[in-house]
Amino acid sequence: MVSANNLDSWRDLPAAQQPDWPDRAELDKVVAELRGLPPLVFAGECDDLKARLAAVARGEAFVLQGGDCAETFSGATADNVRNKLKTLLQMAIVLTYAAKVPVVKIGRLAGQFAKPRSKNTEIRDGVELPAYRGDMVNGFEFTAEARTPDPDRLLRAYHSSAVTLNLARAFAKGGYADLRQVHAWNQDFVAASPAGQRYEQLAREIDQALAFMRACGPEPAEFHTVDFYSSHEALILDYDRALTRIDSRTGLPYDVSAHMVWIGERTRQLDGAHVEFFSKIQNPIGVKLGPTTTPEEALTLVEKLNPDNEPGRLTFISRMGAGKVREALPTLVEKVTAGGASVAWICDPMHGNTFEAPSGHKTRHLDDVLDEVAGFFEVHRALGTHPGGIHIEFTGDDVTECVGGGHPIVEEDLALRYETACDPRLNRGQSLDLAFRVAELYRSQH
Repeated sequence: MVSANNLDSWRDLPAAQQPDWPDRAELDKVVAELRGLPPLVFAGECDDLKARLAAVARGEAFVLQGGDCAETFSGATADNVRNKLKTLLQMAIVLTYAAKVPVVKIGRLAGQFAKPRSKNTEIRDGVELPAYRGDMVNGFEFTAEARTPDPDRLLRAYHSSAVTLNLARAFAKGGYADLRQVHAWNQDFVAASPAGQRYEQLAREIDQALAFMRACGPEPAEFHTVDFYSSHEALILDYDRALTRIDSRTGLPYDVSAHMVWIGERTRQLDGAHVEFFSKIQNPIGVKLGPTTTPEEALTLVEKLNPDNEPGRLTFISRMGAGKVREALPTLVEKVTAGGASVAWICDPMHGNTFEAPSGHKTRHLDDVLDEVAGFFEVHRALGTHPGGIHIEFTGDDVTECVGGGHPIVEEDLALRYETACDPRLNRGQSLDLAFRVAELYRSQH
């Protein structure tokens, strides 16, 4: 069990990717207010997710984790949340029914308001300003006022997260996620999209299966609601520390800003503040591993973050790139497995496959995303280990941010609906294309 001693020990260590807050007194005031606000999630829910991730680590389930690259405060609306949840549910249906595997549904939402950046500043037309680090930190508009980090945004992030999580819970438990809705989720989509048409065929098969089960007796309660969990990269440590509470049942600390939190590729320094902070909380946690990760680093992360080898505690999220996954991933999986670590492995096929189109738009090609997922499955098949899930950036809207797909977007289309605040996301059709491909890969491996 992780240690609860000194929850502020991370403050003595270098903390990467933290904002340069101009007014520390204002930050301290905001953090004090955050400490007094109610939890966004409960410790028992975090434990439930940990148990489900333990099943993933044993090879008995599959993770579908996804949502926005970076949420925005303006995006915390019923329509936006419903559309994201609808896309996630459709993907989960494809995976559950076509791959015959239980799916753990984790949203990349209700807290994903901060992003690491490769450069601290941005230059436009000779003007240099701080980089946009997500709505939790500063504004997207390219002005000195908007780009100045503002601690009050931490409070807005909390309240936007509460709104989003409340909506997600209502949709997941209030009838919207009922399996009898599989056609309704697709009504606005089937005629215009090859992926929608393919999904509709699967929905008809599910209808027939449900009719058979109804004839046999009462339907299980699981057919009418879904268990849905929240997650985000716990990047801004002052925010996540302020939302860490001692659980009254166990006396142990949980980061109650989300059910699961993860450490990014840019902040996984073994002697850094993020690893130290994560070592103190009880949540299920993830770590992004890029192509430069060594087996020794991975094993040390296991030792630091899950010293008792608790099942479901630690998930490694590989983000290698399509051209590197088959070379970089095998040794990591092999060495960690040989060390006896109970780890769930999931694939982020997005972040290693970004490029700049001639128009200047940052984009990804769906073919590269699919190829990295295929490589991920190939590695696990060769080693006899379990490909435990995917971690993607998507939206429920019909954006044009990534190229390719069954209803193909070309580079000339990118400007039509390029709406992301940071990285390019798969649209709904591309997300379903990916889900069908993952189901095929999973079936062939099992």
